[in-house]
Amino acid sequence: MKRFSFLIAAALVLSFLAGCSGASGRGASMTRELFAMDTYMTMTCRGENAEQALDAAEAEILRLDALLSTGSTDSEISRLNAEGGGACSEDTAALLRAALDAYRETDGAFDCTILPLMELWGFPSGTLHVPTEAELEHALTVTGSRHVSLSGSAVSMDPGTKIDLGGIAKGFTSGRLMEIFRSFGVESAIVSLGGNVQCLGSRSDGAGWRCGIRAPGDGASSDDIAGVVTVRDKAVITSGSYERRLTDEVTGRIYHHILDPSTGRPADTGLASVTIVSSDGTLADALSTACFVMGEEKAEAFWRERFDEFDMILIRTDGSIRVTEGVADAFVTSRPCAVIPK
Repeated sequence: MKRFSFLIAAALVLSFLAGCSGASGRGASMTRELFAMDTYMTMTCRGENAEQALDAAEAEILRLDALLSTGSTDSEISRLNAEGGGACSEDTAALLRAALDAYRETDGAFDCTILPLMELWGFPSGTLHVPTEAELEHALTVTGSRHVSLSGSAVSMDPGTKIDLGGIAKGFTSGRLMEIFRSFGVESAIVSLGGNVQCLGSRSDGAGWRCGIRAPGDGASSDDIAGVVTVRDKAVITSGSYERRLTDEVTGRIYHHILDPSTGRPADTGLASVTIVSSDGTLADALSTACFVMGEEKAEAFWRERFDEFDMILIRTDGSIRVTEGVADAFVTSRPCAVIPK
């Protein structure tokens, strides 16, 4: 694992998309920006069919957003929640199946049924409500993926249970975009879906993609970088306590949105962020949340069981970093950092 000054790390992040600019290789690069899935997205790819690939990618993002948005009463997810289940599309079924698998494999640390808890806390509306014990206990009776069953494309849910696939949807989407780019002959591309990054191939100069990991902390801005990981054909997805937060104006206490499904409260595990590096965007998205909820010790044990599927970078609340050995040589930071062995 290399170490170097913070200023150099910041400079590398500034080259995050610049590495795909220019017309070297087959065709020039093109960039597309849009707002969907409640976040700003950027897509850059290089190749003779770059524009057509970006058109198809944008259409796919909007199509999936229309299926999966809990903020739209017209979406398929909203219909399923309102009706307590029903028939769903192939994509929704595939994503729900992946979410239910993640629930089982992480012992409930990733749970797609926490929408009632999120609504109770006020995160979808942006208005904080600190729940009472009685309110939490009631909401917990209808959360847990054990309340959902999926048979083919038919979904059924226990009364009061609601599903929200937002914790896994952007990783699923970025993986789908890689498939679209390949179908158009694109060999070099990178997408950032609200901070969920996935790349195809390498930059135009042959180097890997340099993905900056945001520095957590109350005084940190979105431009502050804790480290940089260089990857090819990987997703780099981070869940952090700084992403969505609400402040109690009376007490000044800050509550983050990553809820522990077992308690219904914001997860308090000593971690400020978890970054997952994997060739599978859907898996990376689910595990970034799950490993944050698990905490350092359980997350490391989980990785040792499945180190061939993903790597991770853990940033503690004190700012120190732990990185799994599979990605250690690709990660640079100026902070105290230890390697997690197999």
